[in-house]
Amino acid sequence: MYPQTYYAQTRSDLAARPALHGAVDTDTVIVGAGLAGLTTALELAREGVAVTVLETECIGFGASGRNGGIVSPAFACGSDAIEARVGPEKARALHRLTIEGVQRLRGHIQTLNIPQAEPVAGLLNLRRFDQAQDLRAYAQDFERDYGYALTYLDRPTIQERLQTTRYLHGLEDPLAFHIHPLNYLRALAAEVERLGGKIYEHSPATGCALGPQKRLRTPNGQVTAKRAIFATGGYTGPLIPRLKRAVLPIATYMMVSKPASGLLAKVIKTPSAVLDDRRASDYYRLVEGGQRLLWGGRITTRAASPQAVAADLRRAMLDVYPQLAPLETDLAWSGLMGYARHLMPQIGPLQPDVWHITAFGGHGLNTTAIAGKVLAEAILGQSNRIDLFAPWGLTYAGGPIGLAIAQLTYWSLQAQDHWRERQR
Repeated sequence: MYPQTYYAQTRSDLAARPALHGAVDTDTVIVGAGLAGLTTALELAREGVAVTVLETECIGFGASGRNGGIVSPAFACGSDAIEARVGPEKARALHRLTIEGVQRLRGHIQTLNIPQAEPVAGLLNLRRFDQAQDLRAYAQDFERDYGYALTYLDRPTIQERLQTTRYLHGLEDPLAFHIHPLNYLRALAAEVERLGGKIYEHSPATGCALGPQKRLRTPNGQVTAKRAIFATGGYTGPLIPRLKRAVLPIATYMMVSKPASGLLAKVIKTPSAVLDDRRASDYYRLVEGGQRLLWGGRITTRAASPQAVAADLRRAMLDVYPQLAPLETDLAWSGLMGYARHLMPQIGPLQPDVWHITAFGGHGLNTTAIAGKVLAEAILGQSNRIDLFAPWGLTYAGGPIGLAIAQLTYWSLQAQDHWRERQR
């Protein structure tokens, strides 16, 4: 059963998949039916590979079915840090992959005819302190290096679309978009099955033997395969200790308002998603044709109650839009994202014919789309693009100490954001 989220309540496909009972032989077994696992399954199934997917709960139960739904070219790790690690040429190649990820996800919606994904074009990336030169330079460099146009927005232009004084500068990305992520994911699952793949829900992998033949056990069955892929994100369990040690499960939060199209239309006059560029950012977008407001933000290392989530996010919303005080909250929820200590996705081999694809927290949906593609290419011997991610491996995330450091870092970033905004 899904948690109580807006996406679960408004999903268009209500089909349930069976749990695994008995023995199954396949070419590739994938653990995790989130965006990373099912995108990889789709890419392999398109090439005629027999795939079997095991999911502990139900499709998109974790962060893949609870997120902000924003699709834009980016990594959580900053551009300077990426270039410092791998040099300018490989850094540009990685950023080109994020752009390709946006294109692939859009392509899936078009070619698979997924109107229920509800794609809406546009992203405004906005700033709450008075500095614009670096934004203009970034837009110029991005267009020069990638042929990707971003438009600088000054304060008056922003205020034509958003009735707030909080934002001083910004960039508009007309090629980014936002979607209903759970509907998109469930459509991918249906396509995997149409191509012959098998998906089993409520079938946690409880044991494994990863010799020449890969055997994964569930409570009532077993899968034997030539290769295994682990795509478990923030819900990574103890089955592969090395993988669990490399991922920090970080909670993030969202809420959705009750319908109030009249009020919202006076305040938010754009269908584009909005993301502020604070290091502890908020993001939001109108859904249902402007009927409701979906608002997300905040991270903690321990999930809070829905009541606490709603109260905290509401304070953030009213700080930007005090005129939305009459807007009532309908639902609030949290979910666990998988973060690596180095803030990059973790994609690569664990051992021969055993692969991992995880740690997509903070990157946006585009990275799962392209990660599944490059992993499938590596498995099929079609390219070595996966090697671009090799410098960011399964680094030990620090366990409980790592979680404490992550929380302290987040609080520090919040304080820095607050200080910068007071200087304006």
